[in-house]
Amino acid sequence: MEPEPLGEAFTRMARERPDRQAVTDDVSTWTTAELEAHANRWAHDLAGRGVRPGDFVSIAHPNVAEHYALTLAAWKLGAVPQPVSHKLSAAELAAVLDVVRPPVVAGLAPGTDPGVAPHGTDALTLGHEPDGPDTPPPPAPAPPAWKAPTSGGSTGRPKVIVAGEPGVLDIVASRADVYRIEPDGTFLCTAPLFHNAPYLFSLLALLRGNHVVLMGRFDAARAVALADEHAATWIYAVPTMMGRMVRLAGDGAQRSSTGGYGSLPALPALRTLFHIGAPCPPAVKRAVIEWLGPDRVLEGYAGTEAQARTSITGREWLEHPGSVGRVTGGEIEARTLDGDRRCAVGEVGELWLRPEPGRTTYRYIGAEARARPGGWESLGDMGSFDADGYLYLADRAKDMIVVGGQNVYPAEIEAAVLEHPAVVSVVVVPAPDEDLGSVAHAVVQTDGDVTDADLDAHVAARLSPAKRPRAWRRSAEALRDDAGKVRRSAYR
Repeated sequence: MEPEPLGEAFTRMARERPDRQAVTDDVSTWTTAELEAHANRWAHDLAGRGVRPGDFVSIAHPNVAEHYALTLAAWKLGAVPQPVSHKLSAAELAAVLDVVRPPVVAGLAPGTDPGVAPHGTDALTLGHEPDGPDTPPPPAPAPPAWKAPTSGGSTGRPKVIVAGEPGVLDIVASRADVYRIEPDGTFLCTAPLFHNAPYLFSLLALLRGNHVVLMGRFDAARAVALADEHAATWIYAVPTMMGRMVRLAGDGAQRSSTGGYGSLPALPALRTLFHIGAPCPPAVKRAVIEWLGPDRVLEGYAGTEAQARTSITGREWLEHPGSVGRVTGGEIEARTLDGDRRCAVGEVGELWLRPEPGRTTYRYIGAEARARPGGWESLGDMGSFDADGYLYLADRAKDMIVVGGQNVYPAEIEAAVLEHPAVVSVVVVPAPDEDLGSVAHAVVQTDGDVTDADLDAHVAARLSPAKRPRAWRRSAEALRDDAGKVRRSAYR
């Protein structure tokens, strides 16, 4: 039997259960039949704009149901959906599109200069109504890759991480069991779809017949209320969100006789709260476990590249506090920074990941992997293993700052700050933040009068909010040596 392409699979699902709720956003709810109709109209529209099998379709929509319609439309044409942040500045967006070179980018904010798109790319603004039939387009080959999310690079240049798996149902949907995404559930998506994790997990949920409840913007009280109202069975979160939710319970909250936690409801339908994307403060993790119980909390560690992964339940975490779990796919080892040897138990080293033999998990556009012989690759993370094989993350090897679960690279921020005519040199370092975990602070050397407000306005025009420095420090001396090198640790 031939593998079923994802676009055809959803068409079948919509015919079998047309009235099932598929997606709820902040405005409306679409059934599977309605989502299918929107996707088909988009597919005909995109095909008329030259989208062919293997092409990328860049999706700049915020968290709205239309985002999934465009994803399905791309699949129906054998194309690859490529989510891109709707929060990017014009310069950042142009850099991403220059790397991808898609025939179409859809969902741009009204008023966006179409010149951000490279020559040959149709730039469609948010609210564009595709004009065409709501019947499926002619059959197309399965997409060569089922997604292609965007990430920052250590040089500040965008990179696209193209999935190594084709867009066929049996391969893609098999991931759902790993993350305990069960059929016919309700999935609460709390985070932006331009990030890989919420995009990945919500698509798995959609393909397993789940009702996806999509938050346009995260608000802790509303997230809890939506989970309760819709009887969510699966929630995606990052530690920043988890901390905000458990703080709603009040100081000294404890589980009540009815199963709630302080002022938080018990959420009896919930089977799994899954978190990934940043180290979770132990106090937050314990509070979430106290609220939901250890068997409903699941954590993982992996990159968008998906070479390998770990997982840990709340019950395991109580026995190995601070761990992100044991390896459950591929291989991970910690090695000394020079790569000479594998680290001993408890010794922190650089983490190297390797997929199962014969499995291709991704390819980069706009970047090269950090690799060593034997198929091993590093994402720049540091960590250690205990005697039972549980992994503990330590830090990033190359100064990446994790802001509320989002990876932020100092080099990109520094490049933007240096565009200010009064800035001679700049160093960006992380600073702790109670809510977001870390934020960027900048140390600048200037040769003229420039206020913090001037610098704030300068970066606001160039960088999305998570990347903007939260504080400015001044230096009368050069921040780098003659070779342009800097020891960031000296400025932390």
